Amino acid sequence: MENVKDLDPEIYALVKQEEKRQSDKIRLIASENYVSLAVLQTTGSVLTNKYSEGYAGKRYYEGQQIIDQVEQLAILRAKDLFGAEHVNVQPYSGSPANIATYLAFLNPGDTILGMALPHGGHLTHGAQVSISGRYFDAQSYELDAMTGLLNYDSIRKKALAVRPKILIAGHSAYPRILDFARFRAIADEVGALLMVDMAHFAGLVAGGVHPSPVPYADVVTTTTHKSLRGPRGAMILCKAKHAQAIDKAVFPGVQGGPHDNTTAAIAVALKEAASESFKEYAAQIVKNAKILAESLMAKGFTLITNGTDNHLMLVDLTNKNISGKEAAKALDKAGVVVNYNAIPFDKRKPFDPSGIRMGTPALTSRGFKEKEMYLVSDFIEKVIANPNNEMLLQQTAEEIRVLCSKFPAPGLEHLCKAVVQQ
Repeated sequence: MENVKDLDPEIYALVKQEEKRQSDKIRLIASENYVSLAVLQTTGSVLTNKYSEGYAGKRYYEGQQIIDQVEQLAILRAKDLFGAEHVNVQPYSGSPANIATYLAFLNPGDTILGMALPHGGHLTHGAQVSISGRYFDAQSYELDAMTGLLNYDSIRKKALAVRPKILIAGHSAYPRILDFARFRAIADEVGALLMVDMAHFAGLVAGGVHPSPVPYADVVTTTTHKSLRGPRGAMILCKAKHAQAIDKAVFPGVQGGPHDNTTAAIAVALKEAASESFKEYAAQIVKNAKILAESLMAKGFTLITNGTDNHLMLVDLTNKNISGKEAAKALDKAGVVVNYNAIPFDKRKPFDPSGIRMGTPALTSRGFKEKEMYLVSDFIEKVIANPNNEMLLQQTAEEIRVLCSKFPAPGLEHLCKAVVQQ
């Protein structure tokens, strides 16, 4: 980055600080990951110079001979990896992908039914603060108060009562595998289109350690980062009969020209996701999550649903006499990065909730395995018990920095080599 250093030393310094932060800390944000150097380089390629409104073979600008091939390659790889009939790789991120899906099939005021945000859903699944909750009749289903799990009989009753045009399955903070067949049956019974948002678990699906929603859903949306370990973008997978509606909704419906550098990086990430090593990676994500969950519960932590089947876990800190926000800030000082998160039926406010959310994709990308998960749980227990002990937090941060130096993050190997040499 010598050119950046010469031209803009302020930005250069901030990028280098962020490199160090990502290298020195244990990143447990469930929606974050480390992309490979190949994905990183493709994202920063000359493809960022192009503008390509339209689709391959039907562009509004000339000079698309190369870009058409890039986009077609990304589409082909996504189809092969997920078994989809049609794929659109142009959405800028997961939220526009979801909004495009609504635009394709709904009119303002139509009913949608998704998981309530405080119970693990996403903003775009009908939260009132989102456009999805303001422009549509957004209804929601909740987790069972006794088990903390989805109750499909209750979802069916809700669907029969409100008759949604789109039934949404998917989550941002639910640690269990969804029953896509049950969702399909409910959607069919009420005459709804079934949309699955697999943004969080797409990498697990690609790696064969999580059931695929593609055979069941009319439309599947996903981001391309998180567990899929690609750039910050999104895709929409759908049945062939919905291809035209989806493509028109993406462009010109909600956005203009795609980010061609991101499309190319998605193609690279999809090629990586089709490899045997990625299957091993996906399996390790789940193993690591289960070990971390079990270790935390053994230390007296309360986990929503008492464990996890996927990459994430939601921790209720009520019995630890600390709020999620206070815990997250203390952990960050100590070198463990999580996000504070509402829990089902939370009595605290969303900006200072009772829980924290954690996920294992990023640390698994560094090579952390079961042994390291026990160390991570030890760090978490120590910090939560002493959130105001600044000396302990600093000592823990140093211990974590040394541990992380033994597991170089993709694209940041040079930083870990420097630590080892010291």
